[in-house]
Amino acid sequence: MQRNAQFTIGDVVRHRLFPFRGVVFDVDPEFANTEDWYDAIPEAIRPAKEQPFYHVLAENEDSFYTAYVSEQNLLADAQGGPVRHPQAREIFDTFNGQRYKLKAGDHRPN
Repeated sequence: MQRNAQFTIGDVVRHRLFPFRGVVFDVDPEFANTEDWYDAIPEAIRPAKEQPFYHVLAENEDSFYTAYVSEQNLLADAQGGPVRHPQAREIFDTFNGQRYKLKAGDHRPN
C-alpha cells in the first residue's frame, strides 16, 4: 500500500533516533534499496518497507554524507536553519527559512 509522502524535495528534516539533520533531495514512494542494506538495520529499529523513503543530504557535528531514511524516522527541522552540506549548493538555489528551492534541471548527486 503506497501513500503520499509527508516530506518533499527541499524540506529540511532530522532523524528521530540518530543525531543528524539534512535536506531531502529525492523521494521513493516505498523502499527501493538493497535487501543487504535493509537486513543490516537492527531488527528492533528496522522500519517497514511500505512507506516513503527519502534520500537526504545529511550532516552531523563531524561529517557530511547521504542517508536513506524511512518516513517514520524523520521529523521536520526547518527551525534549525539551512544545512551546511556542501552538495546542497549544487542541487538547490535558495533557502527561504522553511525549505530549499530546487535548481532548474537535474542536479541530484550520483
